[in-house]
Amino acid sequence: MEAYKQEFIEFMVESDVLKFGDFTLKSGRKSPFFMNAGAYVTGSQLMRLGEYYAKAIHDNYGDDFDVLFGPAYKGIPLAVVTAVAYSTLYGKEVRYCSDRKEAKDHGADVGGFLGSKLKDGDRVVMIEDVTTSGKSMEETVPKVKGAADVEIVGLIVSLNRMEVGKGGEKCALDEIKDLYGFDTAAIVDMAEVTECLHNKEVGGRVVITDELKAAIDAYYEQYGAKG
Repeated sequence: MEAYKQEFIEFMVESDVLKFGDFTLKSGRKSPFFMNAGAYVTGSQLMRLGEYYAKAIHDNYGDDFDVLFGPAYKGIPLAVVTAVAYSTLYGKEVRYCSDRKEAKDHGADVGGFLGSKLKDGDRVVMIEDVTTSGKSMEETVPKVKGAADVEIVGLIVSLNRMEVGKGGEKCALDEIKDLYGFDTAAIVDMAEVTECLHNKEVGGRVVITDELKAAIDAYYEQYGAKG
């Protein structure tokens, strides 16, 4: 496992973004873990988060893209901090763009987008926190494709939960890839998280005990994606 991935996993725990216990998800599933990217709230946390995203994008998609698109709302700060980090780490200027939930009808920046306008020929990387069902892409992809003649290079999320999406077999990231034809990737997946944190201390406590590991294994027996 790459060093930055291990650092990112510990960073999620230290930032109280990735928690373990007993949670009820929006889908109604009972899960032994929960991720809330909204818990990144400080300047230093956001700076580090952008760096991890930038490294994962560079690893998965290289430098051949022009725009980072972050769907509203959580994708907006992700696109901004990652664009800053990409410039710092790799010396490449990429633009950021996000959609508005409600189009603006006054001022110099009217329309349904924030940041840079999408232009014909742009190569776009989509950026999100976590994708469980792929629902956000149903709304976002048509907006991006409808704004200009762009190519979506891929989607990057912070954590691949590796559980079945709406189709009941593949994970949401694989479903998105099949449906829209662009690549999908994550900074880390839950298998890497479990491997990294099992019986390991972070902040003075063991994060995933044997008991919790058994609960995670049982969850994936029931909800894990096939293949």
